[in-house]
Amino acid sequence: MKYPRITCANHFPYTWVYVDVAERDIGSFLNEARAAVAAQVTLPAGYSVAWSGQYEHMQRVVNRMQLVVPLTLVTIFVLLYLNFQDLVRPLIVMLSLPFALVGGVWLVYLLDYQMSIAVAVGFIALAGVAAETGVVMLMYLDMAYRESRDKLGLRLDTQALHRAIIQGAAGRLRPKLMTVTAITAGLLPIMWGNGAGADVMRRIAAPMVGGMVSSTLLTLLVIPVIYAIYGEYRLTRDVDEGSPKEP
Repeated sequence: MKYPRITCANHFPYTWVYVDVAERDIGSFLNEARAAVAAQVTLPAGYSVAWSGQYEHMQRVVNRMQLVVPLTLVTIFVLLYLNFQDLVRPLIVMLSLPFALVGGVWLVYLLDYQMSIAVAVGFIALAGVAAETGVVMLMYLDMAYRESRDKLGLRLDTQALHRAIIQGAAGRLRPKLMTVTAITAGLLPIMWGNGAGADVMRRIAAPMVGGMVSSTLLTLLVIPVIYAIYGEYRLTRDVDEGSPKEP
């Protein structure tokens, strides 16, 4: 029988029990392991158990991410507000971000990746790209709306609004496809690469590759629909006031 090696640190003897976790995340495994040890192991007086290794590093990073993620979302919202100078358009972009993350969630699930810091970083990057493409879509929609407003004036109605939105969304189709193609072409080699750090890089790239698909649908379908709903509300109110304004 091979006994574990006992060493000494800070005048206390200790030993290590190594556990290799596979096919699941470290956090859930450690929670179950702690519960099992607490229920089945009775420690003599003077003995203690401490959990170390990658879990400690993960906890430190999670604590930082709890600050970084909200700060990132607030920063995106502030930048959007400074760009549009109103609250409606930033809210349209921020409320539509969960739709952009759907594709990333599905690809991470299909690749059987556990939630990790690398995956979280990929989702943060995806949110930034989705917000950027959403801003460009809103700019196209605003341009199409202004053209219709300048031509029709008070005659601008719901049908004209819808035609303007369709025209603006169609104008965004080619730039969006070019953006998706460029980003996906750059990330696919990382997705299938091997070598030092490839495991981490694949988990960063996976949410972005999957999210490009759902982000395309978001930009071309969801944002124009939200824009149309709000535009109809503003159009009805502004016509009653006698002057059409931007939605």
